[in-house]
This record gives sequence, structure tokens and C-alpha cells, in this order.
Amino acid sequence: MISTHYFIFFFFFLFSFVSSHDTSIIFTTLGRSTYAFDIFALPTTHPQTEFQLTDGNSVNFNGNFPASLPPSLLSRLPDDDSVNSGKLPFHLIYVTERNGTHHVFYDAVFHGVGERRAILEFPPQTESTRVQVPLVGFEQSGGRVSMKDKPSLTGEFLIYVSTHEDSGVPRTSWAAVYSTHLGSGLTRRLTPKGVADFSPAVSPSGVWTAVASYGEKGWSGEVEELATDIYVFMTRDGSGRVKVVEHGGWPTWADEYTLYFHRRCDDGWWSVFKAVLPKSDIDSVSTQRVTPPGLHVFTPASSPANKNVIAVATRRAGSEYRHIELFDVVSKKFTEITKPVSPHAHHLNPFFSPDSSWVGYHKCRGSGNGRGSDTLLLENLRNPIPGISLFRIDGSFPSFSPNGDRIAYVRLPGLYVVNYDGSGLRKISSRTAFSTAWDPKRKGVIYTSFGPTFASESTEVDIISINVDDEDLSYKQMTIGGKNNAFPSPSPDGKWIVFRSGRSGHKNLYIMDALEGEAGGLRRLTEGPWTDTMCNWSPDGEWIAFASDRENPGSGSFEMYMIHPNGTGLKKVIQSGMGGRTNHPYFSPDGKYIVFTSDYAAVSAEPISNPHHYQPYGDIYVIKSDGSDIRRLTHNSYEDGTPAWGPTFIKPVDVEWPNGGHPCSFEDCHWLNVRPNASVMDASFGLGSAKIECAQ
Repeated sequence: MISTHYFIFFFFFLFSFVSSHDTSIIFTTLGRSTYAFDIFALPTTHPQTEFQLTDGNSVNFNGNFPASLPPSLLSRLPDDDSVNSGKLPFHLIYVTERNGTHHVFYDAVFHGVGERRAILEFPPQTESTRVQVPLVGFEQSGGRVSMKDKPSLTGEFLIYVSTHEDSGVPRTSWAAVYSTHLGSGLTRRLTPKGVADFSPAVSPSGVWTAVASYGEKGWSGEVEELATDIYVFMTRDGSGRVKVVEHGGWPTWADEYTLYFHRRCDDGWWSVFKAVLPKSDIDSVSTQRVTPPGLHVFTPASSPANKNVIAVATRRAGSEYRHIELFDVVSKKFTEITKPVSPHAHHLNPFFSPDSSWVGYHKCRGSGNGRGSDTLLLENLRNPIPGISLFRIDGSFPSFSPNGDRIAYVRLPGLYVVNYDGSGLRKISSRTAFSTAWDPKRKGVIYTSFGPTFASESTEVDIISINVDDEDLSYKQMTIGGKNNAFPSPSPDGKWIVFRSGRSGHKNLYIMDALEGEAGGLRRLTEGPWTDTMCNWSPDGEWIAFASDRENPGSGSFEMYMIHPNGTGLKKVIQSGMGGRTNHPYFSPDGKYIVFTSDYAAVSAEPISNPHHYQPYGDIYVIKSDGSDIRRLTHNSYEDGTPAWGPTFIKPVDVEWPNGGHPCSFEDCHWLNVRPNASVMDASFGLGSAKIECAQ
């Protein structure tokens, strides 16, 4: 059962955070503002019209059609004729992100009322068209923030993935499978301590659960295919756990002894495999590849109602999109489902209705965040630390003005300034800008750098200052020579700027005059054949926090350090783990804490199943400046980064773009790119005569 130690730590941490109340943390998430997903369904025969099953509220994904509903859930449905009429063709369990936290919802969705042919034609939400019941989430779990994946309902129990328990080991995934009794709310962890499980699938009888798991070996930092194996255990309590397949992910049951799963093969193609489990000797599990080379096939779904057919997501040559197809494992033939209906959209993670007559999936609904044509400039997230508002901004490298009333950020390209309530949005420059910082003494002065981002030491990048309150937007070049000068951070007295420069051939830290730039005074702060970067000056002027790979130069592994401005007192604050990344430190207004981004909790889901919110790293964390009391603020599989901490408590309300937003879109995993123009490796699978090669 869930330990009370978590809550003791939780309240102790909140008490210790009192001095940092009434402040705000802002950060960026790669592409998140354009993600607007809903769950849709199509009939498996004669698909013509996509039925939108979820309500267009934020992000809805990873659905499941339960075979039956338990009494505790039926008792929570409204007692009216529409519910009891038997006209409920869709029972849906799914993951939804609302207020920045993930929940599992149950929806009862009506269709076929009167002459209406599609759910999208329904009037606005009423009890006669939709019933929603939150099953697990922030409120239902006692304030534990968590991320869910592939929920399943078996009897009275909801089976899902959550990341609310600290693994206790840096750079180890917190993802674990839990079972919650819907009647009592009692929750049991099914994944052993020290192990990370993903993508649970419950067998038709409910007796067994299969997962993709690291076992005890842990995450090695892979960012394409996770090195997971398939394990099976008893759903009731996690006992009887056994590894049944080496190398595989995203399991799904066809019957009590047949599993399908995906893996990337030696020939470069993602394919679906079948595993037949013996009734006695587990060592005699047989596996076979069922989908051909020549296209990528992944995230399979099977149904006991039709064991010969699986639903899969595919990436074919000549298409930039994922589509849902049916694959007959006997005839080896594919049947397109989504492409004829919606060819120019990604369709993800299919699942069958109990009778196999419908296939569900999630996709872009075509408008931002369910708010008409608007997307969010500032999205409020539920913060586990009361008194500190937490916001995601639709931009990168944000920073607060000294009194917290304005925010500067970049959009790659372009430099912008906006009031904290979303008003007064101004474009300051169209050039490619990097990180931003406000001068603490000279009103309206912002420091940034112009030039390519994340480039080599010799790349032409220079730091400039801009007075955004000046009608002419006068600016001054602060560095000379363009040897990748970036990440400026002024001292609290406004006299100096610490920054990163590659002028020596290595990226190290320097300090220059805040008025005249390096022409007015320059000295080197750190020196070595490594990268010191992403620096931030403490409010009391005593420390500079920065990220560095000095323990393993060039490895891409970064730790957080602090150093006095005079070059003494170097100390490590935190390390994500061997090979880990801890970046973008930023002091709290009182200097007692540091917010940063890190892969400290590894990954939370299979990357291929979550291309719309995949993270190389990381989540947002807060830690005391002495390196104690680390606290995780975001629990998702987005790439969260570049946090900043401001002195003003921003009202925790979403702020929409003043002039509308951007269409829902995202790029698929680049490593899934395929090249057309070649001959198929096995024409017997009905793929045509062109060979398709994996892009390198």
C-alpha cells in the first residue's frame, strides 16, 4: 500500500518553503502549446466519419474501451432514462491533462440520438450527451501529482502508471504500475521497488498484467527505443512476476496465453511480434515477427473478439504521418483505417472496442487546447508547493523583470516582452535570440544574445543589451568577437554580468562590466577543457550557479555547480546520475532555493508511443541551494526546461494568446523517417514493389 512517509516528507517540505511563498516559477515546454489531442473512433468496417469521443478540454490521450463497468462506477452515473436506456455504445477510460496534471477519466458518450450521425454534431455538453467521472488524479490521490499511461479497468480495479513515488536513485524512472479500487480508493503498488514499469496491459480474464519493464537494470539514457523486456504478474497484488520476452515494449493480450508487442529490429524497422506463453514451462515461450520489414509498425492493440486481427500505428514511405491500420496475422494483409478519412494528421496508440467493431485512437482535434482558435500564452499548472504559482509559457528562455510585472522570452526566432497577465505583448526583435535576463537596476534593460543556439565554441554569437522602454529600442553590443557568448546574468547590484563564452576554444564562464560590456572590464571565472554554461547570479551576490560537464567533458552529461564570483568555493549542488543532465539553474528571489531542469527521474513513458510529448530530458525541480530537499514540480513526459523564478505571485489562471494561436501540430520522432523509392523486401505482405530503407 502507499506509505505515509510520502505525506510526512510532503508537509515537512512545504513548511520549509514558507520563505519562498508569493512568488512564481515560469518555464517552457517544447511545442506543448500546440498539442490539442482528443480521442476519436472509427468503425472497423466501412469507416467514413471520425467520431470524437472526448470533450476538447486540454489534452486527452491513451484511451481504452472497458468490457464492463463495476457497480461502484455505475452508481456514480446519473439516474435518468438516457443512461438506463441501453444506448451507451461508448464507455471510455482515458488519460487527460487538466490544470497541468494528469488524471484518468471515465466518459459515457452517447451517439445515434435522433437523426444525428456523429458525436461532433451534438449540442454543448449536457448529461444527455456525455457523462464524465474522474477516477484518479490530483484530487483523488491526496495531492500527489502523477503521470498516467495506458489505463485499464478490470472489475473494481483501475490499473495505470503513476510517477508520484520517488525512486530514491538519481536518473531512475519513477514510473510504476498501480491498482486503485474504485469503490474504496485503496491503492496498491504492483511494481516492485527499484523497478520501472511502463505500458500495462491486463489480460482478458483480468488475472494477469503484462508490462514493458527495465527489471532491475534501469535506464541507460536511450532516447529512441527503451531497452525494456516484457514481464507478466498477477493483477491482484503484483505477485508471480516473471520475464516472458527479452527486448520488447507495449504489450497487448489476444487471449490468456498470447501477447503481441513491438520492438525495433536489427534491420532498422519497428515491427510487431507475437509471443505464445505456455501453460506451464515459462522458459519455452515462443516468439515470431508478424509484421514485415519495409515499414514501421508499432503500438499494437488486439481484441479477444477477433484474434486474427490487430490494430497498429504505421509509418509508411511517402507519408509524414502515422496512421492506424488493421493487420491480419493470418493473411498478412493490411487494411487502412484512418488514412482514407483523415490523411494529413497523426493517429496514435489504437485500441479496440470489446466486440472489435470500433477502433479508437488519439489525434489532433485541429484547434488549440479546446478553446476555439486560441492557444495559451501562459498555462497554469497545479503546483505541489502552495503559495508558488507555476506557469508554462509558449516560448523559450523566459525571465522576469525585477519587480515581476513583465516577462521577456524568445520564440526562436524573435525576442518578446509581455506583462505577466498576458497584456501588452510586444515583439522586440526578429533576430534569433537566446536566453534573456533583466537588469536589476536600470529599468527596461534586457540582456540577451543574438546568434545560433546550442552551437560550437567558434560560432558567432554576441551578448547585447536592449532598453525595451526606449521608443527606438536602443541596444548595445556587450561582447566582442562573437565566440559563442551567451547566457548573460547580471549581479544584483547591476555592476557586472556573468556569461558563457567559447573564446578560449572551450565554453567557460567570464564576468564583464554591465554598462560597457567587456570593453569596460573582463575577467575569466572558470577555466578548463570542458563546458561551463547556463549561469545565474544569486540575489545576495555571493554565488553563481551554473551547469557543467567538467566531470566528463563532451559527454553531454551536465551537473549543477556553484562558485563565488571571485572564483573560490566551487561546489557541486546536484548530479542527475551517471550520464545525466541537470541544467538551467535559477535562484529563488530569496536565494535559498534553485529551480532547474533535469532527467533526474529518467523517462516516464515509451518515446515511440508519446512523440507529441517526448522528453530527452527533463522535468522541473526545486532544491535548496545547499543541495538538500530536492522536489519535483512537473510529472509528465514533455521536455520541460529553461525555468525562471520571479518575485510576484501571478494569479493561477490560464492566459490565452491575445491574437489567436497556432494550429495543433507536432513533428514525429525524427528517427522514424523513412525514404521512398525502393523495392519491398517481402511482396507477400502486400506492400507493393518499392524497397524502403531506414533513414540514418
